[in-house]
Amino acid sequence: MTTRLTVPTDRPYDVVIGNGVHEQLRGLVGFGLGVMRVAIIHPPTMAKQAELLREPLVSDALEVHLIEVPDSEQAKTADVLTFCWKVLGEAGFTRSDVIVGVGGGATTDLAGFVAASWLRGVRFVNVPTTVLGMVDAAVGGKTGINTAQGKNLVGAFHEPVGVLCDLDVLPGLPAAELRSGLAEVVKCGFIADPTILDLIEAAPAAISDPTSPIVAELIAKGIMVKARAVAGDLRETGADGGTGREALNYGHTLGHAIEKFEHYRIRHGEAVSIGMVYVAEIAHRAGRIDQDLLDRHRSILGTVGLPVTYRPGIWEALAATMRLDKKTRGDQLRFVVLDALATPVILAGPDETLLFDAYRAVSS
Repeated sequence: MTTRLTVPTDRPYDVVIGNGVHEQLRGLVGFGLGVMRVAIIHPPTMAKQAELLREPLVSDALEVHLIEVPDSEQAKTADVLTFCWKVLGEAGFTRSDVIVGVGGGATTDLAGFVAASWLRGVRFVNVPTTVLGMVDAAVGGKTGINTAQGKNLVGAFHEPVGVLCDLDVLPGLPAAELRSGLAEVVKCGFIADPTILDLIEAAPAAISDPTSPIVAELIAKGIMVKARAVAGDLRETGADGGTGREALNYGHTLGHAIEKFEHYRIRHGEAVSIGMVYVAEIAHRAGRIDQDLLDRHRSILGTVGLPVTYRPGIWEALAATMRLDKKTRGDQLRFVVLDALATPVILAGPDETLLFDAYRAVSS
């Protein structure tokens, strides 16, 4: 079965989820719009997939350039971005040409920023090949790279013209990569759709099987949560009068700090998992959620096989990085926390002692 979800922003686009949906790339490229060249940006691990996508485009007389970039977060650097620009410039890419990002969340983040910055914006299509990429990075128009100071500090809002989530690639993922992606799905359950949590608790064995229809359902549910959040607040300004799109950053403030501290050797979902337990501890200590909801964080994330604790003795380093988080305003730290299940709010300027005590609970 194929599921088609529309992200209803100013320039609506579809996210297509199913087996074999990569074959729809030819239609998304847009032959009637004067396209002559396509650049497929991919990591080494996706070279065969990139070639599979290239062949039908070449048969349509398009000039297709395969741009291989480093795997994972190593792709999200200024040097790699400059290399991509060089390829586009030498190939003569114009505003009618198209970028395609094939890979995990890091690759689609990079490809989107290449598209956003080349000639001040060209069309691009995302073909995410991990659960994380499908439910998080490839949808929503956030693009960017990392700097030495932190993750995703340089970027732009630039929406794709379509996203193709081909479930055929999931069986080839390492088990740890599947678990990492499910962290973002769990996040969607806590902030917006508790039926996600119910599904995981009811069928814990099925979530480790990438061919399971439950995994497909979880991916679709996670994308629906993100699509709704993006539609209401594309540029993360809190347009709905509440948390807006910022709710999607649940667990990410500490998570991003951990990723930077680990030099991105830890998977994004693993870091976010720890970050979710951390903000649950903050919310509990601030009197916003009860012990049962705090315990449910540890239980569900543990069921998925994700970490719920982190190392002690490094609080100052993590706190310094969090002060550069995108949600920070001035010198005031801001966290997405829960007031109740599926009720996210912003907690601004929490007491430093509370933050430290919450971290101590996570690191003990």
